[in-house]
Amino acid sequence: MTKTSIKGNLVDIPARHMYAAEVVIEDGRITRITELNELVQGFILPGFVDAHVHVESSMLIPSEFARLAVTHGTVATVSDPHEIGNVLGVEGVEFMIANGKKTPFHFFFGAPSCVPATVFETAGDAIDAAQVGALLEKPEILYLSEMMNFPGVLHGDAEVLAKIAHAQRLGKPVDGHAPGLRGEDARRYIAAGISTDHECFTAEEAQDKLKHGMKILIREGSAAKNFEALIDLLHNHPDEMMFCSDDKHPDSLVENHINALCARAVAKGMDIYHVLQAACLNPVKHYKLPIGQLRPGDPADLIVVEDLVSFNVRYTYLDGVLVAENGKSLIPSVKEERPNRFNCAAKSPQHFAVSASEDELLVITALDGQLITGKEVLPGKVRNGHFIADPDRDILKIAVVNRYKDAKPAIGWIKNFGLKRGAIAGSVAHDSHNIVAVGTNDEDLCAAINLVIEARGGVSLADGTSTNILPLPVAGIMTDADAYEVADAYSKIDAQAKALGSKLSAPYMTLSFMALLVIPHLKMSDLGLFDGDAFRLL
Repeated sequence: MTKTSIKGNLVDIPARHMYAAEVVIEDGRITRITELNELVQGFILPGFVDAHVHVESSMLIPSEFARLAVTHGTVATVSDPHEIGNVLGVEGVEFMIANGKKTPFHFFFGAPSCVPATVFETAGDAIDAAQVGALLEKPEILYLSEMMNFPGVLHGDAEVLAKIAHAQRLGKPVDGHAPGLRGEDARRYIAAGISTDHECFTAEEAQDKLKHGMKILIREGSAAKNFEALIDLLHNHPDEMMFCSDDKHPDSLVENHINALCARAVAKGMDIYHVLQAACLNPVKHYKLPIGQLRPGDPADLIVVEDLVSFNVRYTYLDGVLVAENGKSLIPSVKEERPNRFNCAAKSPQHFAVSASEDELLVITALDGQLITGKEVLPGKVRNGHFIADPDRDILKIAVVNRYKDAKPAIGWIKNFGLKRGAIAGSVAHDSHNIVAVGTNDEDLCAAINLVIEARGGVSLADGTSTNILPLPVAGIMTDADAYEVADAYSKIDAQAKALGSKLSAPYMTLSFMALLVIPHLKMSDLGLFDGDAFRLL
């Protein structure tokens, strides 16, 4: 029998009370909590839960993601594996579950509801309603992942409704994804059984959904940042709010996780118990997560933080085992397979040439910190009978290359990446994970893309004189390399992209969402320019 004793100021979130206590743990469970009449340091809390995240966006396999997350007091994630699902189908989901089991961290996966996300792009695989039903039967699958096809819900698409019905039959919640949906359409979407949304980018939109019974997730990731817009809702809706990252790149995950959102919320004057309810309790209650809540008899999934201001984490325990201490992860790396699907040949610069015409250019406008984009109509720059990128006006060329078979690249135009020279590319390109690239000239654009093709996945950079790539050999979107080494390599290539002129806070993360068709307004797929409002290829 293993026995551990932890002393600190215990925070009882439901009772809104804190007191000096000793927590006794035996064989992974809390056996006794005793109030003390002495001064103690540190605060004992239930562990933090990321209520919605795509682990794949960290570029790390789950076991490596866990090594970083526990240093920030995160003990569990509600994880949607639709990124790898779009590459490898059900096989990819099963890979995530199997790898997650090789670590003490609590990964709770959903059944991807939208693989592929749309019919206007080429994915590596598909997961139909029957397969969704089979996944939901698994005890490891706790919910139906974000239903991005909200038009399908509203129009009664049989396949969409069948997936929702499978979850409802099994009593498992259904996650939502409906950016900008308001009024009667929002009510109908929620009435179909959709229980959460992490895509609200204004308080007004979130309030509209809250009044119809939806839970709202406050998202702050590496690209989409909605904390400032939504955090004030926590004052009046503590039972309906949760924190999530959605997509978090490795360098960002090294720095912080849900603990940083707690610190920011407290700094804004939020009630400490409301903050901790959103960070620790609400996801557990909503998704019925089998993790400890700091009660006698519960699994000892708990953390000790220095204070309730900075939320710097001293210790993280999972099932009574110390897994992180003072910022150092104690979880070892594990060996893993590298499933993948990458079947396209190298390109040449001629593949990216665009013949000039009398037309003006329809230009995507990237927005820093947002997944949505704008659009502008601008005159193009012509040289030798071809439209070319114009860095002086920040009108660059964007290309999406089908990674699953040889096909003609789709070419468009984009603003706000800010590159003055060179090109960046990556096979992390939501949701189908084809290769997306932005560049100032066809030679560097092609070189960056070919680096990704040669490595069978990665994020890359080419500037005419030098190149760099962070290889992602697992499904072309993750690596099984050491998490800290990956974070360092990513930081370096991110800095190189910024040195090329990009003013974006996370250029590669922003790049990865330029092919995400389910987020308005204008995006690129491997089949061409896509209007996210009319939901059609242009």
